[in-house]
Amino acid sequence: MKIKLQLSIENDDGEIPIREELITVERDILCLENLGLSLDEAKQLLADVQEVMVKHQVEDYVKQHRHCPHCHDVRSRKGHHQISMRTLFGKLSLTSPRFYRCGCESSRQRSFSPLAQCLTERHSPELLYLETKWASLMSYGLSVNVLQEVLPIAVSPTTVKRQVQRLAQRSEDELGEESCALIEGTPMQWEQLPYPDMPLVVGLDGGYIHARDGDNRKAGWFEAIVGKSLSQERADKRFGFVNKYDHKRRRRIFETLKAQGFQMNQGVTFISDGGDTVRDLQFYISPQSEHLLDWFHITMRITVMRQLAKGLPDNLPTDIFCDVDHKLERIKWFLWHGSTFKAMQSLQTLITDLEVLEDFLQTPATTKLLKLVREFEGYISVNQSFIPNYGDRYRHEEIISTAFVESTVNQVISKRFVKKQQMRWTDEGAHLLLQVRIQVLNEDWRDTFLRWYPNMPASNPNNDLVA
Repeated sequence: MKIKLQLSIENDDGEIPIREELITVERDILCLENLGLSLDEAKQLLADVQEVMVKHQVEDYVKQHRHCPHCHDVRSRKGHHQISMRTLFGKLSLTSPRFYRCGCESSRQRSFSPLAQCLTERHSPELLYLETKWASLMSYGLSVNVLQEVLPIAVSPTTVKRQVQRLAQRSEDELGEESCALIEGTPMQWEQLPYPDMPLVVGLDGGYIHARDGDNRKAGWFEAIVGKSLSQERADKRFGFVNKYDHKRRRRIFETLKAQGFQMNQGVTFISDGGDTVRDLQFYISPQSEHLLDWFHITMRITVMRQLAKGLPDNLPTDIFCDVDHKLERIKWFLWHGSTFKAMQSLQTLITDLEVLEDFLQTPATTKLLKLVREFEGYISVNQSFIPNYGDRYRHEEIISTAFVESTVNQVISKRFVKKQQMRWTDEGAHLLLQVRIQVLNEDWRDTFLRWYPNMPASNPNNDLVA
């Protein structure tokens, strides 16, 4: 059996003056393997349909511009050149004629190419969308393999990488200017705003990416900051950036909150691990904000110190021996109830006891424990203004930990930049890819393309092909 597929093109009057033969499909006896079209046949069919369709689209568009819009005289033709276009269904070579402008037209240019003016880019938006979307979810090489497996296209990983960086930079250029303070308006104006949604919860944490420095394989790692904003009324939003590369960090967080409907009379709770790189980012964004230190990072440090304390010998003189584990447990209890003053007193007393103990024992375990307690005392001292009554918040089912951000770090950074990915990254390359990946995970990347390309069809699998 032979099946010939034909394409018909209908004009505005309902007539079908154009019929073009496409592929011929041959089938023998029906079986599971030859039911319907094969992948190669489908790819060839799509490429053929597009080639015929684009050919008539171009001819019709050029025909519309052949006449002067003022006097309707036929424009003289100067010449033509070829335009290469890459689309979802293959690379096209289009003939672009050049016309002389009519004498009644007021223009400095004597000639123009209507097709070149219309097709300002050489990649179709939907092809760019798929390339960048898949490249943000897996490696450039795998993205190319997937696209070429199902579509009749030829593309290289280097091309996909360049497109990701170009479009990410375009998105970056649209971001507003950085400012030390992003609080807008006055208290009187805030009172006149509509009643706000429930408070937002914003968590921040850091992750590390393997750095690249030429051929130096010991270039180390650099830090990327990742955050997540939780809202009860709207979809959660992620954000992230390479800390030492990005110069619009606070603006990026502010725009993420605005995308969730944030207004100046709305409460925001910022929670972080208290590190130097994230502690200052959350200030001067909202007048109704509170700033908390993550309980997980407190208890994690205390747990490590208690494990070291268990390694101390038991046969110490009673006048020197101090129950380190018990004191650490009391410090944890003080911090859980927000009593930072008593916690600091207990820490200073513990440091004094450990200094005496170190002089007596002089073991590596004691020295290491003393170092950790001193670091913890400095950590609490710097962040004591961010320590609330965790017990009270916990009983009222309020967030006290950045556990939801830890999973975001794994989702945004680790799965694409670290785990099973042996690539090394520059600050710029990681930051730009990070911006595309975040928009894809937030399901905003398609909306960004629709803003850049208003005539691009919205994605809806339930739509019919013919309106």
